[in-house]
Amino acid sequence: MEGCGRAAPAEDAVRYRLFAVPGAGGEERLRRCADGIAVRLAPLLAAYIWQRQHFCLRYVPPRGDTPEHIGGTTLFGDNVEDEWFIVYLLREITRAFPELVARVDDNDGEFLLIEAADFLPKWMGPENSENRVFFYKGELHIIPLSETEEQQWELPAESLTISEALALLSAHSEEFLAAEPIRRAVYKRISGYPEKIQASYHRAHCYLPAGIVAVLKQRPSLVAAAVQAFYLRDPADLRACRTFQTFPPEERVMTIVTFTKCLYAQLVQQKFAPDRRSGYTLPLPSHPQYKAHELGMKLAHGFEILCSKCSKVSPDLKRNAFTGPLWERYLSSLKEKDYFKGEMEGSAKYLELLHMAEHYFQQSVNKPERSVEVSPGDEILTLLRTATFDVKEFEREAACLPPEDDDSWLEITPDDLDQMLKEATGESHTSSNEEEQKYDLEAVAESMKAFVSKVSTHEGAEMPWSSDETNVTFDVDSFTKALDRILGADSEELDSDDLDEEEEFNFSDEDDNDLDAENQRQDEEVSPNELIGSLKSYMDEMDRELAHTNIGKSFTTQKKGASSVKATTSQNAGLDSEEEDAELTPVDVDMNLVTNLLESYSAQAGLAGPTSNILQSMGVYLPENADHIGSSEGATE
Repeated sequence: MEGCGRAAPAEDAVRYRLFAVPGAGGEERLRRCADGIAVRLAPLLAAYIWQRQHFCLRYVPPRGDTPEHIGGTTLFGDNVEDEWFIVYLLREITRAFPELVARVDDNDGEFLLIEAADFLPKWMGPENSENRVFFYKGELHIIPLSETEEQQWELPAESLTISEALALLSAHSEEFLAAEPIRRAVYKRISGYPEKIQASYHRAHCYLPAGIVAVLKQRPSLVAAAVQAFYLRDPADLRACRTFQTFPPEERVMTIVTFTKCLYAQLVQQKFAPDRRSGYTLPLPSHPQYKAHELGMKLAHGFEILCSKCSKVSPDLKRNAFTGPLWERYLSSLKEKDYFKGEMEGSAKYLELLHMAEHYFQQSVNKPERSVEVSPGDEILTLLRTATFDVKEFEREAACLPPEDDDSWLEITPDDLDQMLKEATGESHTSSNEEEQKYDLEAVAESMKAFVSKVSTHEGAEMPWSSDETNVTFDVDSFTKALDRILGADSEELDSDDLDEEEEFNFSDEDDNDLDAENQRQDEEVSPNELIGSLKSYMDEMDRELAHTNIGKSFTTQKKGASSVKATTSQNAGLDSEEEDAELTPVDVDMNLVTNLLESYSAQAGLAGPTSNILQSMGVYLPENADHIGSSEGATE
């Protein structure tokens, strides 16, 4: 399952590798580190509910360009929070074990850089970022691409092996520390752990068979496998749920089950009606405990599907394996981190937590390298066979269950979504109430003018509010001299295409001489002021002709004494009168600009579009169109 080399991990999977810096490696050292990490993380991971697979470190021998390391690959499925939790774990591991360097990627490649894409150096791209991004001593490091004048070490121009990267990193870690904005973007994504773990859980009442209640008390993490089995069910799986041989519905009790929010959402949103032959029936939707009955029915189907996939009875879990110094260190670490939460040794809650810790110890600490992974169904059947439970006791517990969590977080309003998007992009919150929004149509026009006046490059247009905004200067003389150097001393000399065109039309030297003489005579006779006046007369005549057409009527003209943006729209006023025909009123450029922008914004119907994208990139936010949302009487002009 561990990935090596350049092959990318599977979709919805994260690959993590921990390498030793030069001089601190060796198989024995790496194995000791793996055990130490498992013991150190036990208080966090023993009760953690993974979506698909758990975090686990295994020793991997050297292969090709990849040196020996400890690592693994975890499928996180639909819950991307598992992936970022692993990023948090890697950072903490490198903080606690300074001789280790962590590397993490997924099928998208360097997803840490994707999170900080707005702050990456210009040289960095998907084609040259491999083996350059590491966690070392609890901080994110990026190995630069090439040598600069200030640097005294050699760096490969493009490709970089992990061995080369480790050598550079151990010698120049301070110089390779990622820029502060990059680190801030990544650390923000993993902020809040470990407290964030409890916030990701959702506790709900479920009406379940007593056997499932007993299994979940010993292994709460099995809820993830059951939800996945139900969520990904097929007709063959449902055939096993016609009779319910393992979990019949006769002895059901109310209990509280801990899900992750992702698992709970997957279970709730599924529309499912049980087979009549199964014996599972649901009360009317108006029943106060309808949701608990429905959740329990779906979860029971998931557990039954898991058990139906077992071809043989699995051996009993070996309880006598929990001896030796490694187990003692592990148990001491749990007690030191208050894993048992002050529970008295031997109590029901203490034993429940202990069973979870024993399972984690078997899976992540004391598991042989070549041991076969036990399927969830085998584990469930083993727990059923070894567990002893009292249905009457479960019923007494059901009478005093704690309240379930509110699931209103499942419904997100448009305002909530806007706020989430703004937080993700680092923008401040603006109220959706039109009265509270401070927008100015003059600011819209000025922002668009500033945007159009900027100089664009092959990398795109610069936004007017850019922090590195500088005045654009243009030196005509320098530009002309540069063109002369490129084109040659006599840049006006005709090229081959011009000569061919001359021959095609049989232009004679006499014709050229006549034309030159005529042009020279006109240049001498006509002054610049006369040229401008003549051009203005042509433009005025053109305006008069266009004023009576649909093109002229489509523009808004200025009114005397009114500002450009605040002027009242009067598209057709006065165009037919002889007085305004004699003296045309100028077009209100700002008013036309704002009117067209608002019409385009309204046509987006609340969706993303060119107008909102451009204006938002310039820091201008338009309100919702009240003319369409509210009544026509309350709409404002």
